[in-house]
Amino acid sequence: MRHWILAVFTGLLLWSLPSAQAGDKKGTVVELDNLKSTAPAEWKSKESTFKTRLHTFIPPKASGVEADAEIQVIFFGKDSGGGLQENINRWKSMFVAPEGKKIDDLAKLEKFKVGNVEVVSLDIEGIYLEKFPPFAPNAKTIRRENYRRVNVYFNSDNGPFFIIFVGPAKTVAQNKKVFDDWLKNFK
Repeated sequence: MRHWILAVFTGLLLWSLPSAQAGDKKGTVVELDNLKSTAPAEWKSKESTFKTRLHTFIPPKASGVEADAEIQVIFFGKDSGGGLQENINRWKSMFVAPEGKKIDDLAKLEKFKVGNVEVVSLDIEGIYLEKFPPFAPNAKTIRRENYRRVNVYFNSDNGPFFIIFVGPAKTVAQNKKVFDDWLKNFK
């Protein structure tokens, strides 16, 4: 009888263990000026060699997409990185509009607050002119068709912080709601 009880107990323990472990899986906590939000566990954290890049995440790819998308959290220093309008103009210049359209037709600007922080998001989809390194005048430019870039200006007291979600449009679309929820969850 004791062996039967032990076997049932062991079976129940082993049966519940995988689901408990899956529920315990947590993402990386990102802190911006004493506001925190936990990145989704399915976003893979990636090391960066850039001192200004605080975090880099790789969200799950959309079906049929080969290239990774990236979510980057960047901080250049207090009051560094340029003003809001300067950045909006630069972000728009990173895209080429299809014939018959204008960049302003492609760009969606959204303003909202996270706690007491003013946040501005510019979402653009089209032909992305990727340049690496981004600010090098002689850097090679690669045209990326069907790309999307969500640029976030997080204007906290010791900021601004920049959050960039860039990659194949299909992958960005698939992960956009989760990204928005994470962004709006900073507390």
